[in-house]
Amino acid sequence: MVHGISLPPGEFGGPEIEQLFLNQLDWDAHPYYSEIRGMQVSAHLLIRRDGAVLQFVPLNRRAWHAGESAFRGVSRCNDYSVGIELEGEDHIEYTDDQYEALTGIVIAMMAAIPGLNARQIAGHCDIAPGRKKDPGPAFDWLRLYDAIASQNSGAV
Repeated sequence: MVHGISLPPGEFGGPEIEQLFLNQLDWDAHPYYSEIRGMQVSAHLLIRRDGAVLQFVPLNRRAWHAGESAFRGVSRCNDYSVGIELEGEDHIEYTDDQYEALTGIVIAMMAAIPGLNARQIAGHCDIAPGRKKDPGPAFDWLRLYDAIASQNSGAV
């Protein structure tokens, strides 16, 4: 599942996302944090604006990134999906470095998991419609699919 996150909203580059995923965020450090106070979430991977990839949860373990969710009629997406967070905002373009890193991750996962293909990639908006909007309209799905296809012999 592809997500978008920035903390505080619209700000990039700080340690706050990692602190949130590690349950170390100072809830009093920014007014916005009162809205999410006590939230316990995690993701498998975070892709920073510069393409750096940070891992928080092993890919074969459950992370808490999806919340109440369903994909193609199967609920509880946390139980069977990998959560990849892109440092970003719904209406701010994601970076070339992020697309490159995400493409590499998806191709590696497709090579490691028989039957996995690009059509099984979904956004948070797809698994929790009405509740979540990320990665938002700024995320270029066709760019991702084209990059996967061009680097993976057209296996989309």
